[in-house]
Amino acid sequence: MAQLTYPDGIDPAHAEPRSGGWRRWIVVLLLAAIMLAALLGAFGGGKARPVIATREAAQLEVRTPRVIRNGMFFETQIRVTARAPIAKAVIAVDAGLWRDMTINTMFPAPSEESFKDGAFRFDYGPLKSGETLTVKIDGQINPPLFAGTDGKIAVLDGEHELAALPLAITVLP
Repeated sequence: MAQLTYPDGIDPAHAEPRSGGWRRWIVVLLLAAIMLAALLGAFGGGKARPVIATREAAQLEVRTPRVIRNGMFFETQIRVTARAPIAKAVIAVDAGLWRDMTINTMFPAPSEESFKDGAFRFDYGPLKSGETLTVKIDGQINPPLFAGTDGKIAVLDGEHELAALPLAITVLP
């Protein structure tokens, strides 16, 4: 029987099966778990689920991503349904919630914009009982924002708060 000869630099040990094949499977399973988590939206980009506050005078519904990646564009929808007449529907957004974010568009545009008591305020005029106001806001996360931000979105009748929702947005690198 002929003896095998190996090229220079190759030892017979290189031709032997490696031990520890189970390590490869652990790495493959770990990578698959990370990919599955990303696919399910754990790292941002998943569908925004609504958060709803129902009070006597109004119902406030907000859809915005809770986990988003730095630099990404996002969309927020705010829906106010008057359960009683509202003389002056005002949407108030805490300044802290929009810290290090750029707000690109807001549709429909409010009749008045102001800043009071640490919140951006957007006046949409009167709403009749049963009437719904839907506001679409497009924005982008700026690079300095890391870890996240929080605050609240509220609907007011003039100065009187009708309903409010606390929100937290996690920002990943």
